[in-house]
Order: sequence, then C-alpha cells, then structure tokens
Amino acid sequence: MATKAAARKAAKPKAEKTYEYAWTGTDRRGKKIKGKMRAANDAIVRADLRRQGVNPVKVQKLISFNIGKPKITTGDIAVFSRQLATMMKSGVPLVQALDIVGKGHNNPAMQELVLSIKADIEGGTSLTNALRKHPLYFDDLFCNLVEAGEQAGVLETLLDRIATYKEKTESIKKKIKKALIYPAAVLSVGILVTAIILIFVVPVFEELFQSFGAELPAFTQLVVDMSRYIRDNWVFIILGIAAVTIILVNVWKRSPKFRESIDRLMLKSPVFGSIMHKSALARFARTTSTMFAAGVPMVEALDSVAGATGSVVYGNAVKEMREDIATGQSLRLAMEQQQLFPHMVKQMVAIGEESGSLDDMLSKVADFYEEEVDNAVDALSSLMEPMIMVILGTLVGGLVIAMYLPIFKLGTAI
Repeated sequence: MATKAAARKAAKPKAEKTYEYAWTGTDRRGKKIKGKMRAANDAIVRADLRRQGVNPVKVQKLISFNIGKPKITTGDIAVFSRQLATMMKSGVPLVQALDIVGKGHNNPAMQELVLSIKADIEGGTSLTNALRKHPLYFDDLFCNLVEAGEQAGVLETLLDRIATYKEKTESIKKKIKKALIYPAAVLSVGILVTAIILIFVVPVFEELFQSFGAELPAFTQLVVDMSRYIRDNWVFIILGIAAVTIILVNVWKRSPKFRESIDRLMLKSPVFGSIMHKSALARFARTTSTMFAAGVPMVEALDSVAGATGSVVYGNAVKEMREDIATGQSLRLAMEQQQLFPHMVKQMVAIGEESGSLDDMLSKVADFYEEEVDNAVDALSSLMEPMIMVILGTLVGGLVIAMYLPIFKLGTAI
C-alpha cells in the first residue's frame, strides 16, 4: 500500500508556469480576430489556435506586474468547489462548467486559474492532473478525492463532498481567527496608546515636575525613566524587535522541533488550549470521514489527514498512527497509543469500525466538535471583553495616575 502511495506521488506532474499571451489571427472566412490566452509558451498558443481553426498572425507575451492583484484565498477554492459540484450535478459538462465558473468569478486571479484548468482539460488532461499543476491552491487531499471520483465515475458526488469539507474547515478557521485576532488587535492598540503616552505626553509632565524641585514618587520616577529610555533608544528598540521577529520566523520555518514546542505550548495554554484541541479533533474527524467515504484507503488517507489537522502535535500523532495501521492495527488501537484523543472519540471510532460505518461516526464526531468550537469561541469572546478592558484600563490608567501623583502631593502640601 505504501509503495502504491509512493508511486502515485512520484507520478504527479510538476507545476508548469504559465503566462498570458495576446494574439491576433484570421478565422476560416479570413476575418481578423484577436484575444488572450494563458499557456507555458507561444508555441502552445499557436498550436491551440490552429486546433480551433484560427490562423495565428501575431502572438505576444503580456507583461504582468501583479501590483494590487487580488490573491486567491481558501474561501475562493471552497466556492469554486461548490459551484463546480452544483453544475455537474445539474448535468452541465465539466468543460462548460469550468468556463461558466471562470468567466463569472469576480477575482481576476481566480478567473485565470479556472480558465487555465479548463484549457488543460480541453487539451486532454484529466481534472486531477490539471489540478495538480497548481499545488499552491489544490493540496494532496483535494487532488486525491478528485482522482477517486474520476476513477469511480462519481466525480460530481466527490466534488460535493469536497465542497462540504472545504466549507466546514473554512468555517472552523474563521472561528479560530475570531478568537485570536480580536484580543490581539485590542491589546496592540493598547500598547500603541501606551507608547504614544510615554513618548509624547510624559515629557511634558517631566518638564513640569522639574520646576517643582521636589523628589518624585517612585511610581512616577519609574514611568519617567521608561519614557527617557524609549526616547533615547527607540531606534535600537525597533531594530531589536525586527531582528527578533525575523529570527523567530526563520526558526519557525526551518525547525520542526521549534514548531512542535510552540504548538504544545498553545495546546496547554489555559485560555486557548481547549479551543485548539477541539479544532484539531474536528479537522481530523472531518478529513478522515471525507477521505474514507470517498473510498481512499486508510493508510493513504492519513497522509493527507496529518497535514489538515492544523496542529503540528496532532499531525505528528496521525503520522505515527499511519505507521501503526500499515502494520495491521485498527484505527482505534492506533489512537489508543496516542494521548491526544478523548475516550468518546475512540469509542465512536470503535463502533464505526465494528458496524462498517466509520465515515458516518467520524462525521458525527466532527459535527460535535465543530459545535463545541463555535460555543467555546462565543464564550471566550464574552470573557475576553471585560478582561481586555481591565488590561487597557490598567495600562492607560496606571500611566495617568503616575503623572498626577506629584500634582496630588503638591496640592496636599499647599
């Protein structure tokens, strides 16, 4: 089984970069026509035009600067999957469906991508191989499901499953971002306001305090010293923050152990850890259910599942489970070897394996944890609002109190 998976990976076509060409030519009646086409080189453009009965006169490569060009998001891919599934279920041929979806999309980058896939299919390429030319947007999981649909003759059904899967996973990602971005954004604003007060407001009070000629309270003196230090060393502080950020990003990219350590730390955190666990379990269950229902063997399916959990720790656990299953163990026994899966999940998997309905059981597990994530994010948002207000109040209020302490003491002395 592993050999088959390796052979499939080795047989994947490499992504070929395409460019946009403007062409002019004449049709069979000698009428002058023109248009645009994406291809790897001008020879392919000329050959494609001749197949369509057009005599190419001039083919010119267009220069694209990509300034301000919208990017293709995972949401765009989810919508593309749903539109394609809906059209094919309605009996629209694949090439025509791709043409309708591509030309009707508002994102120019997505238009180019879909029409490029359509051109490959018109040239005799299968949908799977056409998608594999764009690994940045269509991962192994997506391509494996499409391949299973093409081989079984149920492409529209598998596209519908892919669309549902993409919509569910995208929904979970948005919930996690909602839980993380809101407090991070508010705290960033708080830090910015604090920095502005220290740099621009405190010096004004410092000049006023110097005119008193009296010793400042310890808290006020600490704030004044912080303000002086930031004003005198702001260049080094900014350079230091930038250097640390660059180093951390490079270590994150190059060190799997560092990524795993950070992931373990996040999973153990008291506030976000529970949400991260539930999110990873929901993705694991949803992806495994979708792959298994499509007829993909479990060992091959877990290759894609490992990268879809959104967690390095869970991804490594799934890879170890894959090795156990390859030796003949059941999924439940493989899960028992890991300390990540709750008892309820293992029992549901055991029931599914015994009854032959593993995909349905995993789908129910995914539904349960997706709802848990939704509820946890709502509860966290309600909890974070007063906590953030307290933090911001402490930061800004503390600075204000520090600045007015000498004035209060002066008023008492008078």
